[in-house]
Amino acid sequence: MAVIDVELAGRTYEVRVARDLLARVAEEAAPFLRKQSVPIVADANARRHWGAEVEASLRAADKEPRWYDVAPGESSKSWESLARLTDWLLAEGVERGDHVLALGGGVVGDLTGFACAILKRGCGFVQLPTTLLAQVDSSVGGKTAINTSAGKNLIGAFHQPSLVLADLSALDTLADREMRAGYAEVLKYGVLGDADFFAWLEENGSKVVARENEALEHAVASSVAAKARIVAEDERETSGARALLNLGHTFGHALEAETGFSDRLLHGEGVALGMVLAARYSARRGEIGIEEAERVTRAVDAAGLPSEISALGLTCDGRALADHMLHDKKMDAGTLPFILLRGIGAAYLAKDVALDDVALFLDEQLQAH
Repeated sequence: MAVIDVELAGRTYEVRVARDLLARVAEEAAPFLRKQSVPIVADANARRHWGAEVEASLRAADKEPRWYDVAPGESSKSWESLARLTDWLLAEGVERGDHVLALGGGVVGDLTGFACAILKRGCGFVQLPTTLLAQVDSSVGGKTAINTSAGKNLIGAFHQPSLVLADLSALDTLADREMRAGYAEVLKYGVLGDADFFAWLEENGSKVVARENEALEHAVASSVAAKARIVAEDERETSGARALLNLGHTFGHALEAETGFSDRLLHGEGVALGMVLAARYSARRGEIGIEEAERVTRAVDAAGLPSEISALGLTCDGRALADHMLHDKKMDAGTLPFILLRGIGAAYLAKDVALDDVALFLDEQLQAH
């Protein structure tokens, strides 16, 4: 088992990475299960695959699981879903000292975490991420949020989990497309801050996507460790260090918005294509060489992820995509910082990017490929 400490001011929590953690959830999370009744918010698909194991572990420890199912998909990250969930938690008698288990991917983790952030001004929760994307990214670091008509993740709070159990066994039931989408976030850690890890992924990425256990554990643990270091330095995204984790996201979120936050483009797929665009835009500005940008493209291609806007079949122009960025939560005093590259493993926060120029660049991309 790999154990990574997320060290924050005055407190630390663990991310444990191994197989069969869900089958031992009562033992692993014992310090946080103070009552007999244990509320569990679960993605309906995750519960179908793993609910029996979680329940068996809890019942063996004389705990009573109380389930709340959430429909899969981004539509569950809504005001309405949040209201229903908080009403249920209140009806279950959840107190400030209690912990709620969140079983599923990023949608369940975000929704549950936000509900726990605001319930009685804050109760605890334990993340049980069942997707690669959630294990290496959204379950770690305390960002919780819901979506609105104005955009994605615009209403939320920083609320750290008390424990994260990243069970690699859960990835066995993950659809191949979801696995690839999660791998985009793994690749991101190499591109933004670790050239050696990126080179390792160039050689071993196919093993990670194929779920070969040794490579998979190394990739997940390395990704979590990278995120933990950045979160420890900049928990609430005030110094700029944590903003680097948004590599690929500004472009990616615009593409997600244009495709209606639908299955046409999964979040990880948007991040993958967004990283390619960020690398190409960096090359266009003369900050990296074209060959470095193409290394990013090849790594994305090798994982079976989209690397060209043309693959999405969009009918919009670059200005329409740039306009989606106006709703980005990173907007500050009317300007939008971009995460760009000075090299593989050397991302930085650029505050001199004009959206008009981004729109022209996106027009070039829409027409060139």
